[in-house]
Amino acid sequence: TRRSSDLSIVDERLFGGVVTFFPISTVKKMKRMIFFVGGLHVQKKSNASFHKNKMKNSLSLYVLLAPALILLVIFTYIPMYGLVIAFKDYTPSLGIFGSPWVGFKHFSQFFNSFQFGVTLRNTLTISLYSMIVGFPLPIALAILCNQIRVEKFKKFFQVTTYLPHFISTMVMCGMLILFLSPTNGLIVNLMRLVGIELPSLLSQPGSFASVYVWSDVWQHVGWDSIIYLAALSAIDPTYYEAATMDGATRLQKIKHIDLPLILPTAMILLILRAGSLLSVGFEKVLLLQNALNLAGSEIISTYVYKVGLINFQYSYSTAIGLFNTVINIIILILVNALSRRLTKTGLF
Repeated sequence: TRRSSDLSIVDERLFGGVVTFFPISTVKKMKRMIFFVGGLHVQKKSNASFHKNKMKNSLSLYVLLAPALILLVIFTYIPMYGLVIAFKDYTPSLGIFGSPWVGFKHFSQFFNSFQFGVTLRNTLTISLYSMIVGFPLPIALAILCNQIRVEKFKKFFQVTTYLPHFISTMVMCGMLILFLSPTNGLIVNLMRLVGIELPSLLSQPGSFASVYVWSDVWQHVGWDSIIYLAALSAIDPTYYEAATMDGATRLQKIKHIDLPLILPTAMILLILRAGSLLSVGFEKVLLLQNALNLAGSEIISTYVYKVGLINFQYSYSTAIGLFNTVINIIILILVNALSRRLTKTGLF
């Protein structure tokens, strides 16, 4: 009853030599299905050859990566087997595997010691203080620098904020000790000229965290803003043009364009920073530390150094360091999960 134009003959080889009439729409679907099924093996072979050719073409890049990967394995992953001494009474004469097993003895010793509360409190105080102050300031500096329209002044502004980053930690601590000296310090004498008498900041435990954080911000805020400047430079200029045509002010452009578009970058950096919450800079704290400010400057990393390398309590110091690392990993996972839920951005 149908017209011949509505029917089509399927190749008889598909159905064992039987000539069969089907509607044209059905034949098209069947051909697509047959092509898909028949193309699976071809696709697998093509994918395998594609990846093989890709690796072959990138062989020089893998060779370039190999030395760094080898160093990473040798100095990061292989030494991890030494963590087992945290659960042993390690002595060099018996070796790692010959020393007696004591389980969680050293962890219990640290948790019950007087230094546990002191070092944990000081470490969290300095870390959270650094994060609260040091995280938003590079963003603000990058946005401020992005708003500068005079190119020469912009370059001068960037160079002056980047330069302190290249001062070594040793030199920076020497500068702080000289500037904050209660007798002949530069900052102390400048304050005296305007009638302000500064106390000895490096001798007071309560002021140690502020000295550490604000000197660290001054040194690194310009350098930390580079990645945000890169994110701002990647924003499509048409967004700003459309906002200008709608009558948006600079503050409105910052609020509705700059901040939302650099938020993923900021969240990634915040997650990385949170992952090292208990890993405060060891060298700077140790160099600024003295007997007078010890109650506010003794952190986990300096305590591990003194217990392990000065007092030779290797197992005890390893247990403290392992505790520090585990807490950092837990914080990293929690912050990453929170970021995934709130902003759909995360490391993994």
